[in-house]
Amino acid sequence: MLCSYYVAERCRSCTLIELPHPVQVSGKEQRVRDLVSVPQWLPSVVGPEAGFRNKAKMVVGGTIAAPTLGILGPDGHGIDLAECPLYPPDLAVAFAPLTEFITLAMIEPYSVPLRRGELKNIIVTIAPSGELMVRFVLRSTESLARIKKHLPWLLERLPQAAVVSVNVLPEHRAVLEGEREIVLTESDSLTMTVNDIDLHLQPQSFFQTNTDVAAALYRQVTEWIERINPASLWDLYCGVGGFALHAAASGREVTGVETSEAAVASAQRSARDLGIEAAFIAADATQWAQSQPAPPELVIVNPPRRGIGEALANWLEASGVRTVVYSSCNATSLAADLAAMPSLTPVEARLLDMFPHTDHYEVAVLLTRPPGVFEIPASQMARYLERFEAPGPDELT
Repeated sequence: MLCSYYVAERCRSCTLIELPHPVQVSGKEQRVRDLVSVPQWLPSVVGPEAGFRNKAKMVVGGTIAAPTLGILGPDGHGIDLAECPLYPPDLAVAFAPLTEFITLAMIEPYSVPLRRGELKNIIVTIAPSGELMVRFVLRSTESLARIKKHLPWLLERLPQAAVVSVNVLPEHRAVLEGEREIVLTESDSLTMTVNDIDLHLQPQSFFQTNTDVAAALYRQVTEWIERINPASLWDLYCGVGGFALHAAASGREVTGVETSEAAVASAQRSARDLGIEAAFIAADATQWAQSQPAPPELVIVNPPRRGIGEALANWLEASGVRTVVYSSCNATSLAADLAAMPSLTPVEARLLDMFPHTDHYEVAVLLTRPPGVFEIPASQMARYLERFEAPGPDELT
């Protein structure tokens, strides 16, 4: 893929862009296989090289009169990346009216070197339908009234903006968003249709960056689940319920667990709309699992980069659960977690090139416990599990 920003050394985020795409993928495959031993690797899933990102996380720089949308340079000033080839045209079309809107509403871009200004980031997400979610990340609500006043202008220029919100991030720190969200439109969620399943995405909910490859990931995990046909299933770190909703079937007990209340509300709405019997609970995955009287037949885990950690890995090892499906974006933490679950044997795995031109990827692994291996009588299980306590709230990052 040719990128003028990379050639001009204005942005070097795509560290592998000089390598042909097949070479990038083979390199990722080798690194993952070196860390994770699996008897059968399925062919890697590869999507488009360009125009694949469904979310643009644009740092706002420059001035009210001449704002930039992109990244910050080494000096802390904005570098405009409005023509980045990673974004599909239907998403990139939002950048010009958003730049004009900053000037019209007189929202001062936040200056990192001076620690002054209001608008830190603009986050734009596109649904398969072409509808957009636009989020303004502000230091305070100082410009909120002006944003509301001029919002009709923005919606006229950008009618595909179905959801518009303001996120408040008062702290001066390197994070994307704050805790407070103010939705300015009648609709508060974006419908992400994946494999004919409508997933409702609220502003602070997580969704995979590459919709096409995410769809392939859901299909792969669903194929494994249908092969095993468990009567009960947990989807831990379930987000907006993608795995759980794909896995739901008549007579199957499905439960999703996620710390984000917004994501859980989205998953519950999707289940209602689809007529799917599935329960979604807002809780810490480890603490919730440890509090249950018995495990299900199958557990899906889709943790952040740090992995599931020792407490949950030890619980899975001791629980007697027959099958685990692990979706990981970090093979190093995946390998550490698998080492803590020696009774659960990797059977198949698949790498999915979710993030072309970078070292990042997604890898899905099917783990099974051979019959008779490390089975603990129910009367002893509770005492065994008491040894493994979940991390407290201050330890969760």
